[in-house]
Amino acid sequence: MPEIDTKQAPQSGLSGIIKEAINSPLLVPLLAILTAMVVGGVIIAMVGGNPFAAYLGLAQGAFGSFKALSETAVWASPYIFAGLAVALAFKGGLFNIGAEGQLALGAVTSAWVGYALPDMLGITLPPILHISLTIGAGILAGALWAAIPGALKAYTGGHEVINTIMMNYIALNMVSFLLNGPMKDRTPGNVIARTPEIAESARIPIIFEGLRVHWGFVLALFIAFLAWWLLWKTTVGFEIRTVGMNPDAAKYAGINVKRTIVLTMALSGLLAGMAGAIEVTGLNYRHELGFSIGYGFDAIAIALLGKTHPLGVVLAAILFAGMRNGGTRMQFLTQIPVDIISVIQALILLFVAADAIIRYIYRIKVEEERVTLTRGWGG
Repeated sequence: MPEIDTKQAPQSGLSGIIKEAINSPLLVPLLAILTAMVVGGVIIAMVGGNPFAAYLGLAQGAFGSFKALSETAVWASPYIFAGLAVALAFKGGLFNIGAEGQLALGAVTSAWVGYALPDMLGITLPPILHISLTIGAGILAGALWAAIPGALKAYTGGHEVINTIMMNYIALNMVSFLLNGPMKDRTPGNVIARTPEIAESARIPIIFEGLRVHWGFVLALFIAFLAWWLLWKTTVGFEIRTVGMNPDAAKYAGINVKRTIVLTMALSGLLAGMAGAIEVTGLNYRHELGFSIGYGFDAIAIALLGKTHPLGVVLAAILFAGMRNGGTRMQFLTQIPVDIISVIQALILLFVAADAIIRYIYRIKVEEERVTLTRGWGG
């Protein structure tokens, strides 16, 4: 099969439409998903399952009813926030692997403000104020925690990948200590490491009675729009993208590179902390040890699949949420392990990250912005 060279394609008519589709930054992610589903289907067949029944069950479980859509939106909410956190860091040329710890700290801080603040003040707070303070506390915790490796990167050259990984361990173990000790729910009979429930005044309302989808999902979509506006319509966003593409050129142009690096990491942590805060205020009404395991790492795959664009992150988050939500029905219909979902997600990430594989398989050339993952120690 000959290679498709976009430079030689005509500019109008059907050929022009084809050229535009080939040049689309969505092409490689879409082909990566398709390829992962095909390979996943082969694996399903190898373990004795029916790939068509499996994928039908997956689609029905994720999007086949109003309740299914509601549950997919519930899953998508933290994925959108966490995916945006990693994507924003990518735009600044930084690899934030610390979203897991930032999310956990945001959740536990929000939970504390949600249940302890009314007792400390001795009054019942208005819902609008209490919700704002509860979410704000989680946002602040995530931002401050991420700003630390940002400052180490900016002022010492310390690698943000190593620092965020180490700070994940610190954050997750701190949260474990708090949930098993000072913040543990002391209700008689409780043996689970979790906080008390937050007050009614700190809870985000649900959208539809009888379903679990809450206004946090709508907030996630709004924040995705704000992230797009920040990155492409503001001076701060221009500075973040410039530093991400070439910090030396940015410095020559008069941009404060060190400040921008710290700000980028703080904003990234802010979004990760918001993911935890929304889960506490909109869904779980407390923080429980282990509830968020994997969100921060799935966010890396979501950011890459979405090509670090806020709209792409939203679509990738909904895809991952649908796969998580639909996995149970897929297992019920086909009796294959639900772990196949994790295999397919891993394959999608593999094909997106190693996009040269997709380009080779389908013989295409795509001119698109490359994601700068890291520049090395002291870079």
